[in-house]
This record gives sequence, structure tokens and C-alpha cells, in this order.
Amino acid sequence: MMAEEHTDLEAQIVKDIHFKEIDLVNRDPKNINEDIVKVDFEDVIAEPVGTYSFDGVWKVSYTTFTVSKYWCYRLLSTLLGVPLALLWGFLFACISFCHIWAVVPCIKSYLIEIQCISHIYSLCIRTFCNPLFAALGQMCSSIKVMLRKEV
Repeated sequence: MMAEEHTDLEAQIVKDIHFKEIDLVNRDPKNINEDIVKVDFEDVIAEPVGTYSFDGVWKVSYTTFTVSKYWCYRLLSTLLGVPLALLWGFLFACISFCHIWAVVPCIKSYLIEIQCISHIYSLCIRTFCNPLFAALGQMCSSIKVMLRKEV
């Protein structure tokens, strides 16, 4: 009974991951592009006081910038969005694969091997250096330093 519940739970988790609802209103829920690519007309084009163009030119420029940015983004995302999503999905799958099957096992192997070496190193230090430093400490323990101030 427990094994069946565990298998059902795993199947539900896998199903939830692959069929997650997509939020079509808030498309940046983690705000990863909040300040990076949020570019408006005022962020790019600005006329300082005393060098104003005609009001009509300014309005048409604003409209042209905004509409062309909007439609250019839509066109590029239509043409390249799916292929780039495929590419990025493949790349992150490869990175995950390498991390899971190569990086973490290499790190774990290194930690196991270095632990053995650290025990040997520690044994050598305790065997050879500790008696030497203890002897030097006893030799130097009778040294007294006095500070005299001559007037």
C-alpha cells in the first residue's frame, strides 16, 4: 500500500512539473527583467531645456518609438521565440545533466580522497611537528624580555 502511494505521489509531481499553469498576465513573476530591459522612450531620448523640437515631431517620435519597439519585439519573438526556447531548454538540460552526472560525483570523490590525505597529513603533523614545537616551546619558555627605559 505504501509503495503504491509513493509511486502515485511521484507521478503527480512529475505531472505537475510538466503541465504547470502558465500565467499570461504576469509573465515575469520573479522580476528577473525588472530593471534590465525595461526601456521606455524617456529612458533613451530626452531633450534638455532650450533644445526642444516641435511638439508634433516629439509626439510622432514617441509614437514611432513605442509602436516600432512593440511590433519589432512581437515579430522577433514570433520568429525566434520557439527556436530559442528549444535551444535554451537544451542548454539548461545539458548543464543539469553535467552537474548531476559529472560535477557532483567529482566533488564527492575529491572530498572522499582528500579526507584520506588529510588524515595522513594530520598524522604526520602530530608525529613530527608537535614534539619539535613542544621542545622549542620548552627551550624558549625560560626567556624573559625586559623593557628598560633609560633616562
